[in-house]
Amino acid sequence: EFILSEDYNKMTLVKSYQAHQSRVMMILFVLEMEWVLSTGQDKHFTWHCSESGQRLGGYRTSAGACGLQFDVETRHVFVGDHSGQVTILKLEQESCSLVTTFKGHTGGVTALCWDPIQRVLFSGSSDHSIIMWDIGGRKGTAIELQGHNDKVQSLSYAHHTRQLISCGADGGIVVWNMDVERQETPEWLDSDSCQKCDQPFFWNFKQMWDSKKIGLRQHHCRKCGKAVCGKCSSKRSSIPLMGFEFEVRVCDSCHQSITDQE
Repeated sequence: EFILSEDYNKMTLVKSYQAHQSRVMMILFVLEMEWVLSTGQDKHFTWHCSESGQRLGGYRTSAGACGLQFDVETRHVFVGDHSGQVTILKLEQESCSLVTTFKGHTGGVTALCWDPIQRVLFSGSSDHSIIMWDIGGRKGTAIELQGHNDKVQSLSYAHHTRQLISCGADGGIVVWNMDVERQETPEWLDSDSCQKCDQPFFWNFKQMWDSKKIGLRQHHCRKCGKAVCGKCSSKRSSIPLMGFEFEVRVCDSCHQSITDQE
């Protein structure tokens, strides 16, 4: 911790916080609570008193964490780690309790952004995606946003325009209009055969033997979530209302039903 001189030409060391055994990844100063929150590669989240420098508490995460946000009103902290998980903790003065965990990314969480007004959490990941977790709605809604070709590096939310700004390692900056009604992406369904033509997938040996057909590779339609073969999902389409700004795989029947407005 440093004190900055009035002419901004000098910094004076005030105190050091012995918070982590490895590289410090994120720091957050909460003025209202006089807390210093931090995460590190040592798989620990800690918080200290900024007045005394005393360690107040800590929590071990499942992996190194580089996403950190805090809600002053409810004292909830959001920690995103390299396993792709977002952990929500309730902080007290010298203790914390686990509230829940969000799992939706296939890559590590690289950025978090919290909107305390709408009570929405945004998480960016190395899997190139952003997920909007609607916490305030209490319905468990998670909206996926696909607009980058490389990992998401930073997120920022403009409250007055209700726009999310994201930047990625692909060199792109994307401005998302969060004022529009978006659809939640469906969960991918499991099946041993194509849910359109009933052709067996390559691990379904019994149906392959009975039907004397070669097993096919499994794909998924991004609009309906059904498990389909390549022949039944030969079409591609962008679906901005579902967060897909780039063309993605859809089954042939869904491709026919997608309107120009969608």
